Amino acid sequence: MAKRDYYDVLGVQKGANADEIKKGFRSKAKELHPDRNADKPDAEAQFKEANEAYDVLKDPEKKAAYDRFGHAAFEGGMGGGGGRPGGGFGGQQGDFGSAFSDVFDDLFGDFMGGQRGGGGGRRAARGSDLRYNLRVTLEDAFAGLQKTINVPTSVSCDSCDGSGAEGGSEPTTCPTCSGMGKVRAQQGFFTVERTCPTCSGMGQIIQNPCKVCSGAGRVEKDRSLSVNIPAGVETGTRIRLAGEGEAGMRGGPSGDLYIFIDVATHDLFERDGKNLFCRVPVSMSSAALGGSIEVPTIDGGRGRVQIPAGSQSGRQMRLRSKGMPALRGGGPGDMFIELAVETPVNLTSRQKELLREFEELSEENNPESSSFFSSVKSFWDSMKG
Repeated sequence: MAKRDYYDVLGVQKGANADEIKKGFRSKAKELHPDRNADKPDAEAQFKEANEAYDVLKDPEKKAAYDRFGHAAFEGGMGGGGGRPGGGFGGQQGDFGSAFSDVFDDLFGDFMGGQRGGGGGRRAARGSDLRYNLRVTLEDAFAGLQKTINVPTSVSCDSCDGSGAEGGSEPTTCPTCSGMGKVRAQQGFFTVERTCPTCSGMGQIIQNPCKVCSGAGRVEKDRSLSVNIPAGVETGTRIRLAGEGEAGMRGGPSGDLYIFIDVATHDLFERDGKNLFCRVPVSMSSAALGGSIEVPTIDGGRGRVQIPAGSQSGRQMRLRSKGMPALRGGGPGDMFIELAVETPVNLTSRQKELLREFEELSEENNPESSSFFSSVKSFWDSMKG
């Protein structure tokens, strides 16, 4: 069977540059890898074909020969590259790894978890993030505050400056992984990457570990931190302090500290977002005649509310902009006052007399109401009999 054009195999245009060729091979390698196509018997052959095409087109000399002579450039000893391009399968010459290793990190680096620096060394492990639960009062949530907290955490070891090595000595590069922190093993056509057993993934070996931190580069310690709590925080608000978490191993960067806010319940106010609600008792006479009352506000002041005559329990009135401030912009919320009309107790004889007089006057002024209550009284009297 005649071989397909290598450019067609990789899905790129003729004359494509090195980046376009590499991108095309990445795409085909993902699409055709046998591990992802167990139900397609021709996937392995197509994967070999893509590897063979990339092995040629990635090499400038082989590519130039192929562009001029096509497949004939590698038959009968023709071409400057010598030998026939191959994918390392089925008797074909060449090494699969030579082509595939160029894109291995791009394809599988995220899955393997490798962290590589620009100079071939392994990046030091970052410290863990920490969580701190902080309870504040509703007044603190309204006004905001600066608070000092104590956080038990791991900090960089002062004795070795976080290196983990004693007496100013320096860690040495791991000879097994050459500082990469991982080793590779070839299994057929697939390369497996594992954590280096010699350095446990650190990429370095400490010959003379620090006696204070035992080579970890960090020690346990309580830290005092000043935290700015902004006005308007709610239960569940999260504040991030970058770099204030656990120190990294052997000089690695520190994690972050996350402070989770819990606003305590209040004796008077209930909160719903930016709005506040409170229940205020009023006398029966004030509710009936109307008037004004003073109510406390969350800022420590007092507000005046006008009560309409004839108000009933449960009636709400609003004080605008007397609620909580907005955490992320916008105006403050409102304060809602719910009236609770109180029935008088422990009445004096004179007060009772006045109430009876009031009831009689109410019946005279409202005959229908008087007739209704008389009917109800007769009904209950008959039930008792």
